[in-house]
Amino acid sequence: MHSTTRRSAIRLQDAVASAPTLARLSQLAEESTARLLAIRPLLPAPLRELVRAGAVDEAEWCLLVPHNAAAAKLRQLVPALLIHLQGKGHAVRSIRVKIARER
Repeated sequence: MHSTTRRSAIRLQDAVASAPTLARLSQLAEESTARLLAIRPLLPAPLRELVRAGAVDEAEWCLLVPHNAAAAKLRQLVPALLIHLQGKGHAVRSIRVKIARER
């Protein structure tokens, strides 16, 4: 005879909420996405689809772009982006631009 063990499925949100580390990672991912949505209207049209939200911590936020040309243009915009984010209540003191080539 086979012993049948029934596992109950839990929702992803419940799993995240019950694990402090996952909850913190989820919170940081949401903050990074919110920041990207806040700055997207300020980006030139050709850059909007290239820029991706990266890691975020208390003071620094990372933006990911696929190539050097996009990184150079984005770095020119960093001062204006910082002012805009701070005006929207995001606690960011610096933005780092990183090239992350697609595989």
